[in-house]
Amino acid sequence: SKYHEHRLTGLFILVYKYEKASESEKQKIVNFYLRHKKQSNNWDLIDDVADKILGRHIIDKDKNILYKLARSESLWDRRIAIISTFEFIKNERFEDTLRISEVLSQDKEDLIQKACGWMLREVGKRDMRVLKDFLEINYRKMPRTMLRYAIERFTEDERQKYLKGKI
Repeated sequence: SKYHEHRLTGLFILVYKYEKASESEKQKIVNFYLRHKKQSNNWDLIDDVADKILGRHIIDKDKNILYKLARSESLWDRRIAIISTFEFIKNERFEDTLRISEVLSQDKEDLIQKACGWMLREVGKRDMRVLKDFLEINYRKMPRTMLRYAIERFTEDERQKYLKGKI
């Protein structure tokens, strides 16, 4: 549909169907989602769905699709890649979020920087040591927006140290 709200409703129905589906039906839904991903052309169409369909589906499977999406020319594919890892984060599995954040660490798109920073912050909510270890290595080369989102829950003093490059 040309209407955003129709596409969003369709995606919510897809999530609902995925949750109720058999394993073979789930694969068909994932395939359908990936075939039609270019219709997810707004941040909310991705943020409300990617982790619940693609992330949930591949949590115990091969993750190569995420790395392919992360290297795509499409802003929306790259956002699907990082947001899909939210399902992993919810299950205390951080490695792919960190690796994809590194892949996207020089992305020029604000919507990607925000998404990576948000996912990194979610990692920190569950394991602050993992986030700080990642930042220790990467914070100087991260875009400012990504860093700001990642350190949002830090104390003011810690935030300032990161922002001034004094960690």
